[in-house]
This record gives sequence, C-alpha cells and structure tokens, in this order.
Amino acid sequence: MIKEVIFDIDGTLYDYDYGHAFGMKEMGNYITEQFGISREEFEQTYKELNKEITERLGRNNAAIHSRSIRMQNMLEQWGKPLFPHLKKLYHLYWDTLLEVSRPEAGSLEAVKALYEMGISIGIGTDMTTRMQYEKLEHLGFAPYISHIVTSQEAGFEKPHPEVMALCVRKAGCAPEECVFVGDTFKKDVLGALDAGMHAVWYNVKEKALPENVDLAGKEYQEIRHFDELVPYIKSLA
Repeated sequence: MIKEVIFDIDGTLYDYDYGHAFGMKEMGNYITEQFGISREEFEQTYKELNKEITERLGRNNAAIHSRSIRMQNMLEQWGKPLFPHLKKLYHLYWDTLLEVSRPEAGSLEAVKALYEMGISIGIGTDMTTRMQYEKLEHLGFAPYISHIVTSQEAGFEKPHPEVMALCVRKAGCAPEECVFVGDTFKKDVLGALDAGMHAVWYNVKEKALPENVDLAGKEYQEIRHFDELVPYIKSLA
C-alpha cells in the first residue's frame, strides 16, 4: 500500500526552463539599461560564473543554485556597484519566473486527488529552501504538502542517498510504501529506486533515456501527463 508520494518541483510541478528564460531576459534588459552591457555578454558571463561557482563549491552544495551569489560575482567582475543592483536583479529574476509559471497540466489536480485519498504528499528537491517554499505557495500546492526535503537541508544534491533517506524518514513509512515523482532520470528515478522507493519518471518533454544507465532488476513508471499518475498509484495498492 502506498502511504506517501514525493514530488520534485522544478521541471515536474512546473516548467522551470520556461520561467528561467523569462527571468534571464528581464535581468539582461536591466543590465543593458543600467550598464550598457549587451545581453550576449551578460549571458556568457553568467554561464561562466555558474560553472566557476559550481567547481569551487562542489556539486553537492545547494549554494550553487543561489542567484544572489552568481549576480554578486558578476557585478564584482564587471566592477559595478552591488547596491542596489544585486537585490534588484535577484527580484527581477525570481519575481518574473513566478509570474509566468503555472502548474504543469493536471499536476495540481493529481496532488489534490492523492491528498483526498489519504496519501501523504512530500517534496524532495534540490535548490535552497526559501525559494522552493515560494514556488509551492505561488503554484497552489502548499495546502497539500506534509513535509519538504531540500538539498540545502540534507547537505547533498539528489541523487545522494542522504537526500532520499531523509525523504523516507520524514514520510514515516517503509521505502516501498513511497513513490517518488520527478523529471530528471538519474536524480529522481535512479535515486528513488536505489533508496527502495517506487519511481515515476515525468517525461512530458520526451527525453531519451540517459546512456550507460544500469536498470538491472529495477522497474519504474514513465508518464507523459499527470492524468496517468493517480491510476498508477492505485495500481500499486
């Protein structure tokens, strides 16, 4: 019997790539207006600093997702004032992303249906905690969430066993009584399977299966629409 369904957020409950593109556009416009720096130079610098920060902090550090750190480093590199521009860039990015983002088709209905079935709803996500709370509230999922695990809290990024183990501990049931739903195969699906959970790959963008994936003795469910999720959960009962 399934007692808990755990959801990833970015790329699963909403389209992160869509919102990110709008957020980047607004930051680029601001930088061009304030400093005369082209959109192309901004995006290249942002990309280079993202790589540099990740290498410096390590991939199992939630701070690599901090837009404030990226923007701070970018302004410092250009010799531009941090105040008030860092705060304005931060809000431009995230406020724009939230403004244009909507729940994935059928996702809110699926979460509500599971909740009404008496199944606990959890979150297992990378990124920093505060922003993930903002997304869940803005998208309408907040009333249904029992507990949340972020990589900032766990100290590791998915698919590290500590992240998945903390998800299971918060669920308060056996791993085989949990289902993990996410869009990233190695992080969400393999991470969940390795932890003993059921796994659902939300593959709305029809991504190819990653190369060199060892699925020996492991089974997962692939869905392209959230209408498929509740029937699958019921089938596990």
